[in-house]
Amino acid sequence: MGNELEIKIQNLPQLPGVYQFKDANGKVIYVGKAKNLRNRVRSYFAKSQPSNPKLSALVSKIRDIEVIVTPSEIEALILEANLIKKLKPRYNVSLKDDKSFPYIVVTNEPFPRVFSTRKIKMDGSKYFGPYTDAYSLKQTLKLIREIFMVRSCKYYIDDDVIQKKKIKVCLDYHIKKCGGPCEGLVSKEEYNKMIEQVIQLLNGKIDKLVESLKAQMEKLAEELKFEEAAILRDKIKALEIYTAKQSIVSIEPIDRDIFAIAYEDEDACGVLFKIRDGKLIGSQQFFMTGVAYKEEKEIIETLITQYYLNSEYIPAEILIPTQIDNSTSIEMWLSERKNSNVKIKTPENEDESRLVSMCRINAKYHLDEYKIQKMKAKEEFAPNLLKGLQKELHLDRLPRKIECFDISNIQGSDIVASVVVFENGKPKKSEYRKFKIRSVSGKPDDFASMEEAIERRYSRLLNEGGKMPDLIVIDGGKGQLSSAIKSLEKLGIKNQPIIAIAKKFEEIYFPNIDFPQSLPKSSPALHLLQRIRNEAHRFAITFHREVRAKRILSTQLLGVKGIGEKRAKLLLSKFGSIEGIKQAPIEELEKIVGKNIARNLKEFLSKE
Repeated sequence: MGNELEIKIQNLPQLPGVYQFKDANGKVIYVGKAKNLRNRVRSYFAKSQPSNPKLSALVSKIRDIEVIVTPSEIEALILEANLIKKLKPRYNVSLKDDKSFPYIVVTNEPFPRVFSTRKIKMDGSKYFGPYTDAYSLKQTLKLIREIFMVRSCKYYIDDDVIQKKKIKVCLDYHIKKCGGPCEGLVSKEEYNKMIEQVIQLLNGKIDKLVESLKAQMEKLAEELKFEEAAILRDKIKALEIYTAKQSIVSIEPIDRDIFAIAYEDEDACGVLFKIRDGKLIGSQQFFMTGVAYKEEKEIIETLITQYYLNSEYIPAEILIPTQIDNSTSIEMWLSERKNSNVKIKTPENEDESRLVSMCRINAKYHLDEYKIQKMKAKEEFAPNLLKGLQKELHLDRLPRKIECFDISNIQGSDIVASVVVFENGKPKKSEYRKFKIRSVSGKPDDFASMEEAIERRYSRLLNEGGKMPDLIVIDGGKGQLSSAIKSLEKLGIKNQPIIAIAKKFEEIYFPNIDFPQSLPKSSPALHLLQRIRNEAHRFAITFHREVRAKRILSTQLLGVKGIGEKRAKLLLSKFGSIEGIKQAPIEELEKIVGKNIARNLKEFLSKE
């Protein structure tokens, strides 16, 4: 930790708030909340901090800290959740973006509309969802249209619009699907009473809604308004059919949300069961990333705070599998939003344990499905990319295994070659190989160097009974390609798919074709070839630098009486560098070069 950061931490307030860790580029990489900002931030840099690779990686990248002081822990909790949702910092657990899932919105207008949307606007409208099941959303909207005569038009309607008769009733009014608020055929009071019933339905309070409609029906029957009573009867029947599909999970008519999670590696799935009046009215799945090395309670807390940021309805009780650290603050926040007490609890009896267990089983199932789909997506992407490459290069078979060669040297010294291997579009580093070129010295000769590298690579492969790659890529032009083909023919390898890619114009050379060809700059196939070529270049130049550095060090040691090339290499192999040799005890040096030479070596290095 740098001095500036240390001073900053010492000056942090001992107050509740939110802290943001930033990297060298000023990007927020982690957001957290604290009761005491100074103590919490300081704890990240404590030597006693338990070993955790992800935490160590986070701390190593912190270059700046920004804090926001809040009046209380509750405000810190809400701000943290909002910042995580907005910034999606790399090291926070974050819910997968649910923009693809629709909500049902009841608009904030004098005569509200009810429809599905994928965008949440902070305009006072009420949002219900997200609906992960499109069929469930359609059925709910269909039921609302069937029972309630709410408008479906996109017009803004208020008293002024009605008085000026700007809008005429549409077909929905004539087929009794809308009350006709645009012409004032239904009062604002009546219309909004209907909207309140829609909200009851969307909140899962169907039993109470049915009771209310039954009371209205009986009153109409008493008043001998049989036609209107019959309309209500049909609405009640539709609601009863809808609610009959819901499972009874509790004898008590209780409202409760049940959460459970399953997690593995970086991924987690949270499942929510919505219980309304003792019935399971629906469930939702939430996928999260960045959960590696996190405890279950941390993941559950993130899920709850992120979910209730946008949730319109908050039940009186939230059941979770394990206690969370900030349950009191979250309870206070949710109670304030609901205007009545909200309790977060863990199972206290067999029935509650059964429900949480059922929720967890669902989470495990959905996580397994998610991981399978994720794996399939990766597997499908590579073949599609390889199919594109096969088509662009006119190959007979899919290039699942590609090997790429590069030569590296400086003015003919320390010439090395590298071969990198890609399988299904991904590097397979366990099969990378490097060669010190023996046949060329004194002056650069990339063609001869390439001949040697190809011959050594594939003569050994054939001797070991190995399989040739689907495609060989040469970093270079026509000359390097010809040299590679010459070596393959020498080994008796014919009809081997091989190309060369030249750096300057990214041109591709094919065997027996005089002129190079170019792929579109936006071509994914070209991008893959560039990535493979660049990896071969990186691997070759890294090896070249190692070889060159060792040669230079060996040359220095050759100035010591009694040390030849063999002993110099032994010393460097044992101690790694001149500095390592300098620091080594003389007894260790004596074991390798003997007493007299060890003494000469120490004297020589002391003058360096």
